[in-house]
Formats: sequence, structure tokens, C-alpha cells
Amino acid sequence: MPPVPLESLPLPVPRAPAETLCAVSQRPTYNLFDEPWIPVRWLTDPGRTDTVELPAAVGLHQLLLRAHEIERITVALPPALSGLYRILYAITARASGLDDVRPRADDNLSGDWSDRRAELADRGRFEPAEIEAFVAGHRGRFDLFDPARPFLQDPRLAEQCDPHNTAGIDKLVTTRPSGNNHAWFRHVDAGAPDAVTAGEAVLHLLVWHYYGPSGRCSSRTVGQAKAANTTAGPLRSSLSYHPEGDSLFETLLAGLPAPESRTSRETDLCPWEWTQLPDPLKAPPALKGPCSALTARSQHALLLVPDAGGRRVEDAFITWAYRDKISREGDPYLIWQTSKEGNLYPRPADSQRALWRDLDALLLKDPAGSSTPRRPTVFFTAVEASEYLRVRALGFEQDGQAKDVQFVDATTPPVIEFAEENEESLAIRVGQLRVLGERYGNRLERAAKKAWAGFTNASKIRDCTWAVDAGARYWPAAEAEFWRRVEARDFEGAGDAFRTIAEQAYDTVTHPAIGTARGARACTTARLDLYGGPRKTARTPGGAGTAGRRTSTTEDQ
Repeated sequence: MPPVPLESLPLPVPRAPAETLCAVSQRPTYNLFDEPWIPVRWLTDPGRTDTVELPAAVGLHQLLLRAHEIERITVALPPALSGLYRILYAITARASGLDDVRPRADDNLSGDWSDRRAELADRGRFEPAEIEAFVAGHRGRFDLFDPARPFLQDPRLAEQCDPHNTAGIDKLVTTRPSGNNHAWFRHVDAGAPDAVTAGEAVLHLLVWHYYGPSGRCSSRTVGQAKAANTTAGPLRSSLSYHPEGDSLFETLLAGLPAPESRTSRETDLCPWEWTQLPDPLKAPPALKGPCSALTARSQHALLLVPDAGGRRVEDAFITWAYRDKISREGDPYLIWQTSKEGNLYPRPADSQRALWRDLDALLLKDPAGSSTPRRPTVFFTAVEASEYLRVRALGFEQDGQAKDVQFVDATTPPVIEFAEENEESLAIRVGQLRVLGERYGNRLERAAKKAWAGFTNASKIRDCTWAVDAGARYWPAAEAEFWRRVEARDFEGAGDAFRTIAEQAYDTVTHPAIGTARGARACTTARLDLYGGPRKTARTPGGAGTAGRRTSTTEDQ
């Protein structure tokens, strides 16, 4: 149950200018608890005899009540699903009482946080009474077009932004081109933009809150302050890792971040639980626990403009939320790395990098790597939920400002059983296997570039076609070899196997050049890089080399 009766709190009701497209007081209703806006895939039940067709999409109310019957959420936008997961984790924690290390006074679960989660997992579903209580206490804050507190929006933008200079629906929909940007998924007519369904608009609203760009935005005036630039969203360009079970119920429980001892459900609030809207010119509300950390890091403020019927969204205001930057450190679903300057940053999304290359950073407490990667903290507790969890990687390859490259969405087989907490020696072997696979992939790239430079006499090598071709041949084959060995728990001779794959890719790519003397010399010389490079000789104090003495620090295995 919620810590405070939200419906009884006084709410500021902004006065919208008369020329806005849809006056605030006349906005229709679209409640996210009731409207079917989340697409789902249901678990198959061989014993099911009724002929009632299961809905393709549900609202939040049914999603929580029937999470044990749902296999997974089928949102097609990976960054939107990443944001939605964070919202659902916070809701799950609050509704189930797992938002605090201390149980609630009326809680029917007992013990510490892990025991209570395990007890709920044994029951196999969320308690209907707790879901009903949560929905009843928060219903007014989950209306997408509520005049006072629209869900995850700021109604003050109707006054604080120029009503004649909205962002436009094409700007809101992150898969559409806007302004001078090139078309990505589809061409649009800027003079006659197509409205989107309210359900689609929610997903793009989440993408903006978590992955929105930095730089120019619509101008917003607050008091005497006027600005038209914003900071990037908290997950911009990053890759997010989520444990997934056989049902949505298992997925949500496994993905819950454990609260710290100082966390209090009375102060660790989500944006829909704030008693009043924050001052944009002051410091953002402090993050005081997992719920606020998952839902209250947005640097963007938005306000959707619906059509007259409230079934579609025609326009939007998009601008800055705060002048101060909110720290994104501590997100429990990111792999944190350390730069050469000693700064922490999340592992970036890379659409060309397969998920197996991150596996040891998810399973090991202290994974190998020059960037000293840190395991996402959620996996320290996910191993307690189940050994048969997959890992879902969701992200958006993009730069810090306006450039978007590609979505990233990948899933592993069940791998949590290999976590260090379950079987330390096996987890270490999996990590070593990943290191070997990456070693020969990197050597192959270096060798291909070196051969290309020697053959073409190129002074600079940026987009080397040989390296791209070799990588396209090596990495899929190496991934198949990796998963085959993990499944069979076969780690002997892995170095030889990866080296053979690299040799085959290198020989195939460089074969056309072997027919010339210049090409044969360049390719033969560069091929040594597949084995760690040419031998180096140690020098005596007098400067003479000691022939045959190997001093290279690279390993050839």
C-alpha cells in the first residue's frame, strides 16, 4: 500500500493559455492502468480449454495481476522496454512491500528483504489485494492526460513554453526523422504529420525520459530564467542488462534492486508520488533509494497534446526539466567501466558487439578487463531469485547529442547458473573463454589492417574493408563456438579453436592479394599478428640482441 494517500494531496492546477491546441481543463482521459497499451505474449497452457482469445495488449492493472500468466512484454522499441522495465520494477517493489528492507506494518510477508522476495516467488504470483490497493491509491497519477498531473509529464509547459512553437509529433516519435535529420525507418511529411496512438506515445515518452539527447530543445521560461538547452538522458548511448525468467512475474522479481538499510519508503519517492511538482531552477529531488533512482533521473520535461477524443497524440512540448545535471552513477542494470582519466562511465551500446562478449562482466564479481568493469549490482541479488534466468540486453547506439545509429536487443540462454555465487570455478572458466574469443578477434582485426596497409601503402587506416570483412566472418563463428563450449562445459583447447576461426577468416579475406609479390609479402608479415606478433629479442647491456629469446608479453594461446 502507498505510504501516503495520494488522492488527498493538494495539486497545483496550471492555467493553460486559450490558444493551446487542447485546453488543459478539457483534456480527455487515458488511464494507463486500464487502457491496453502494453503488448504481451502469453504463456501457452496445454490444459486450457476455453475459447476466449487472450488480449494482445493489456494495461498496467492486468499486467500486474496476470504477470504469472505472461511470458514477456513484446514492446518493439528496445530503449522503451528498458525504460518500462524500470517503471515496472519500482511499481513491483512498492506494491509488494519490497521497496524497503523493513516489512510494512500490514505486510503478509516476513523476514529480511531476500526472504520476503523468496516467499513471494514461492507463491507464484503477486497478491491481488496488494495490486488492487496500489491501483486504487495511485489511479489519478497514471492518467496520461490528467490536467494537473499527467503521467511523467509537466503540465506547466503549456504556459512556460511558446504554444505556437511545439516540438511536433515527429520529434516525439523517436523512430521518425525530424528537422534536417535523414529518414531512419520511414519518410514523413512534415507539413501533414501523422498522429500516433496514445499507447505508442507512452513508449516514446519513456525513450525521451531515459535516452533523450543533449543540446538544443524548445525554449522554456521559468520566472526570469529562459533557456533552450538540456542535458542528455540518464541512459543515453548505454546498454542495459536485465535478468529474465520464464514468466513476467519471475522477470520482475529477479530484476528488483535490493534497497539499502537507510532506504525509507516514505522518502524514496517516484515522480507520480511527489506531493508537488519540483522547481526546475533548483536542484533535482534527491535520489533516496531504488524507486527514485529508477524513475526520477530524467533531464527532459514533456507534455503530450492529445486529439479531441484522447485516443491519439498529435503534438508535444519537449524541453529541459532541470538546469542541474542528475548523476547517473549507481544504476543497477549497467556495466560500469573506468576511463583512463579515472572516471566511471556505463558500457556503451554497440550494435556490432554480440552479447556473449559481456557475459563474464555479468557473472563474475571481479571480471577481467583493462577498464576494470563493474558487474551490474542487480545480478548480485538476481542469482538468489533463480538459477535459470536469461539476460536481456537493451540499448540504443547513439552519440551524446542528436545522432541515433541503431537499437540493440539481445538475449542469452539461461546463464545465471554460471554465476560466481553458484559455481565459482565454472564462472571463471566462462570468463577465460570470453577472453580467448576476444583476443583472437582483436588480433584478427589488427592483422587485417596491417596487411591492408602494407598492400595498399595507405598512411591512415580508418574504414579498412579487410578488417570489416574479417570481423563479419570471425565474430558469428566465434559466438557459435563460445555457446557450444559453454553448453557442453568444454573448455579444453578453446584457444586453438578460436585461432583456427581467425586464421580461416584472415586467409579468406587476404586471398585475392596473395597473387602479387607485394600482397604476399604484406599478408605473410601481418599474419604473425594472429599469434601475438613477431618475436622480439632482449638486448644485452652493450646493445647487442640475444637471438631467439622471446620477450613479448602477449600470449599465443
